[in-house]
Amino acid sequence: MTSCGRRIAVRCLRLAPLDRPISRVTLDVGRDLGGEPGVWAALTAEEARGLADLLLAHAAEAEHRAPVGGDPQSGRHL
Repeated sequence: MTSCGRRIAVRCLRLAPLDRPISRVTLDVGRDLGGEPGVWAALTAEEARGLADLLLAHAAEAEHRAPVGGDPQSGRHL
């Protein structure tokens, strides 16, 4: 659970059509404590690894320096 009350679920989704099996990593960010809706995404393995790299990089940055202002929405994107 996040500090704003959202639950984040990460799962592997496998669809198995006979001609072409599909696997995705799903990310489900649930509603917050105030009831605001969450989001859902299905990522390829490559996209999931890219997101993981970004999360780790930003976590390291957050641990090593305090915020200095600026746009909280800025940063690298997947």
